[in-house]
Amino acid sequence: MILQTLATTAIFLQGAASQGAYGGDFMRFGCSQLVVERADPLVTPGMAPSPHMHQIVGGNSFNLTMNPSNLDPAEQSTCTSCTFSEDFSNYWTASIYFKSPENGTFKRVPQMANGRLDGGKLEQDGGLTVYYMRPFSGSNKKVTSFKPGFRMLTGDPSLRKKGSWAGVCHRCMGNGEGGAPCDSRDTSEFPAKICPNGIRATIIFPSCWDGKNLDSPDHKSHVAFASGSVLAGDKCPSSHPVRIPQVMYEVMYDTSQFNNPEYFKNGKQPFVYSFGDGTGHGQHGDYLFGWQGDALQRGMDALGTNKCASESCPALISQPGKDAIACTKKQQVMEDIGDGCKRN
Repeated sequence: MILQTLATTAIFLQGAASQGAYGGDFMRFGCSQLVVERADPLVTPGMAPSPHMHQIVGGNSFNLTMNPSNLDPAEQSTCTSCTFSEDFSNYWTASIYFKSPENGTFKRVPQMANGRLDGGKLEQDGGLTVYYMRPFSGSNKKVTSFKPGFRMLTGDPSLRKKGSWAGVCHRCMGNGEGGAPCDSRDTSEFPAKICPNGIRATIIFPSCWDGKNLDSPDHKSHVAFASGSVLAGDKCPSSHPVRIPQVMYEVMYDTSQFNNPEYFKNGKQPFVYSFGDGTGHGQHGDYLFGWQGDALQRGMDALGTNKCASESCPALISQPGKDAIACTKKQQVMEDIGDGCKRN
């Protein structure tokens, strides 16, 4: 699993539990749904439609190409669906569908708001939760913000069985909600049982950069995970010596309408990702940097102080939840997304 030792787990739990005036090695915020459509400017720029459906959040300058030579999300966006009004980045993942065992039809599984660490709910409409983390241990926790034009992908959509990759996991909510991501309560595959409070998908990105390339042909080679730890490690390999903020997504899926015991017999389950993966192992995430000015660096530098800790980050400018929810975008590829209607 991602967290190899009890010590590392304890560090995360302590950080998550002590988000008072001081402390904390991460900031965490909600992003509401911007659009759901078959568009992927990172992997298949310009293709309309892209091969599979995505759920996208962030700045409304999102488009089919996102060409770095003429793209400035912070300049070209007029709103963002995320909590911080200086964050016009785009974050996207594949959608989950329910495949009826009875007639083979598909229905998109809706996303829902994530929980706050105090037991409440983040103010968001669908979408996902974004984390930016610095190392949880070590004497030097300094990280360098991404540069304009930076983008990356994590995960492997071709995976159909568990391997050495440990950056994607699923938790069956209602069977223990707290604790570190991707611990012993999580599985890389879809849970093969009814989840009373839905399914949480976690996607973890690398935390080290080669210091030169804003992208790479496979959208992965310019970044790497820290040595010895997928999550919040402090030792970058010599090939990728620059420590960057570690991005993590949590996507909450409301599976309540699909909790028929007949769907989960004989170790089977009815869910499939939009790219045809019924195992869950192939989930992946895309990231495109779009923070305004030095805002992200300012937020990361404030971690561990009373100016930024988990869901409270006065070092950055927050917007009302209703404004984030109101930031949506029309589909560029107009089609039914699987819930019986077109967006906008």
